[in-house]
This record gives sequence, C-alpha cells and structure tokens, in this order.
Amino acid sequence: MTTPGRTILITGGTGSFGHTVTRRMLERDDIEEIRILSRDEAKQDQMRHDLADPRLRFYVGDIRDYTSVERAVRDVNYIFHAAALKQVPSCEFFPMEAVRTNIVGSENVVRAADFAGVESVVCLSTDKAVYPVNAMGMSKAMMEKVALSFGLNNRSADTTVSCVRYGNVMYSRGSVIPLFIRQLKAGKNLTVTNPEMTRFMMSLANSVSLVEFAWEHADQGDLFIRKSPSCTIKDLAQAVINLFQADVSIDVIGTRHAEKVSEALASQEELARAEDMGDYFRIKADARDLNYGPYVEEGDKRQVMYDDYDSHTVERMTVSEVEDLLLTLPEVRRELDAAGLPTERN
Repeated sequence: MTTPGRTILITGGTGSFGHTVTRRMLERDDIEEIRILSRDEAKQDQMRHDLADPRLRFYVGDIRDYTSVERAVRDVNYIFHAAALKQVPSCEFFPMEAVRTNIVGSENVVRAADFAGVESVVCLSTDKAVYPVNAMGMSKAMMEKVALSFGLNNRSADTTVSCVRYGNVMYSRGSVIPLFIRQLKAGKNLTVTNPEMTRFMMSLANSVSLVEFAWEHADQGDLFIRKSPSCTIKDLAQAVINLFQADVSIDVIGTRHAEKVSEALASQEELARAEDMGDYFRIKADARDLNYGPYVEEGDKRQVMYDDYDSHTVERMTVSEVEDLLLTLPEVRRELDAAGLPTERN
C-alpha cells in the first residue's frame, strides 16, 4: 500500500488501461503525482483535457530509449508498465518492432527503476505469452523472463518487479466488441474467424484490480493472474446482437494467421507452484539457478495433478451471462443509451 505523497509512473498511459488506472488512482488521497510516459503527444493532450487534474504530469518519450525512461522515473515510487505493441498482425509483419518495444523497452524500464530506487514495478503481460505461437506472444513471454529474471539475479534489490497476465480485456483498444458495435451501427453482419474459439472475458476495471492486487501483494518475481470465465466468440457476437436488438447474422471468415483457438492464462508447470488467493493465483518465480541438476535430472511429480488454466476448460458463460457481463461495461451502456435501447435487464 502507498503512503501520502507517493508518485506513480504509467508507461503507455494514454491507452485503454492507462486511462482506466489513472482514473482509479486519482480517486485515492495518498497519491501526489501520476506521470504518463507515452509517444503520442496528441493523446496526451486529449487525456490532459479529459481528466483536468493538477496531479497529472505528461512525459513524451519512448521506452525503447533508455534516456527518456530514466528521465521519467526520477523520484517515482511505483511503476505500472503497460507500454507495448499488442496487435498480433502488426507484430507478425514487424517482429523486430515487437522485440524493441516489448523486450528491450521493458528491460529499459526495469533497469531504470532499479537505478532510481523505485519501490515496485508491475509489468503487464498477456495470455498469449503462454505457449506462444505468434510474435506478439513470444515477445511478451520474453518480457516476462526479462522482468522476472531481475529478482533472480538481484535477490537483495530494493525494487520489487512482478508481472500480471490477463486475457481478453473487454472494450480495450483494438478488441472485438467495439468492432462488433461498429458493424452493427453500419447495418453489417458481424464477422468472426472461428465461432468455437474461446477467450477469457475481463473488464478494464477488473484488469486494473489485478494490477492493484499485484502492487499490494507482490514479492520479488511473482506473477499474478485473475480467475476469469470464458465464452465462445460466437456467443459473444450473439450477445451483442441481442442487446442491440439487431436484425443481422454472424459471418464466419476463417481463422487468421497466428490466431489460437483457445488461450491459457497459466501452464500446468506454473499451476504446480501457484498459490490460490481467492480471485487470483500467485505464481512464484522459478527459483532454480544455473545448477543444471534440477533441469535435467530431477522432475516434478506435482505437474501431473494440474491442467493448464485454459479458456477451453474453465467455466464457460452462456449467451445470457455474456449479456449481463456486457451490461457492466460503461462503454456498452453508453452505446445502448445513444441507440435508445435499455441498459438494464428486465
């Protein structure tokens, strides 16, 4: 927990998560300053006008550039590291850009935080980092290794570095729900790649709660996930159609390159060393060192007791339950209200 007069830095703070966590932090009376580090000055200016709070300070910079990170972290107590390239197709076509931002940029953040004496860094990751099959997932998996190896190599460090991993964040920038609503408003059918594809469903508010939980409970090298239900993309599309009372259908366009049918938030190996904390799992860092015995001569019988925490195997929501979840999203409620449609269930 914080004490009065603390300063928080949010990298990539003009994105969907950044807006939401900034609003949450501004509600607290123990935060003196919130710094936003991002590349887009136009989005910073819009955020400055939207929030209009004197505790906000904006830094134009790029996490790929160590100097700009170093400048932003001076006298900071806590960092929420959200800056990333996260669009799967973009990373497929420009994988080295994903390397420079998601891996090298994250290493810059951790290194600068250590040098400046930052108390805690929480790095945001994704379910695509588990068994990655695309460049985005691979780069985020390496980001986790960079972040968590800091504690393994600096056991007496004053800076605690942890990670959170979450699945599909509903209505975040680039997610499918805003696309569905745009298609509906244009009178078009909704397009899905594979109707039986499953994804975890998490609101932006719950993603912020996950970061706050890690911030308050993390030990060196911990990784946290929030337990989440899942649904098929077909049921998500149908729920949107039902809420908007639209006379459209669902078109199947086929699975995209580098797209997975399901996503895992934690592997079998990780669950074997995880601590169940109610709504969350804490996954302790693998504490093995470069003594190769534990890697090649010793096994772990606990792993056979667990399956992956996968969107195909966890609790599956019905269409009606997805509708209820969608109605908790302020963005969906605003769209429904603008269309003159009910925002509450009968």
